Amino acid sequence: MMQAAKFRMGAMLAALTLAAGAVAGGQIIGPNKSIYPAVESAPADIQMALAEAKRTHKRVLMDFGGNWCPDCQVLNIYFHRSPNAELLAKYYILVDVNIGRMDANLGLAHKYGVPVTGVPALAVVDGNGKVVYAQSKEFEDMRTMQPSSVTEFLTKWKP
Repeated sequence: MMQAAKFRMGAMLAALTLAAGAVAGGQIIGPNKSIYPAVESAPADIQMALAEAKRTHKRVLMDFGGNWCPDCQVLNIYFHRSPNAELLAKYYILVDVNIGRMDANLGLAHKYGVPVTGVPALAVVDGNGKVVYAQSKEFEDMRTMQPSSVTEFLTKWKP
């Protein structure tokens, strides 16, 4: 009972923090924070990330989402908190892929096995472009999840 109350309190605090803006990695993050670059940059961003991953023996973590998405905002906050920030830096090249209003870069998402039925949606790819893992809806309700769920994901799929 006490654990459930702590979880609900944590989820409410995350939602309030998101609404008011939060500090993550030294940046102010809020509901209008631009995480995802222009739609057109995705193919080049992915190619650069794949080359870097191959060179450094890391994996590419593609985050398909949109700046309008509150769950994407929370995921971004969790990415930049310890220990997730350290896991990302050591094992991954993160590529934020803008899907517009669920109407852009869907071909890229499908290429990497992500059906984009909800966002954020992630794909883990090796340096050769081979899909290691593609998710659908796993983090779609990120506002109610704990940062540890991101830690578990990053730990599970690291090289």
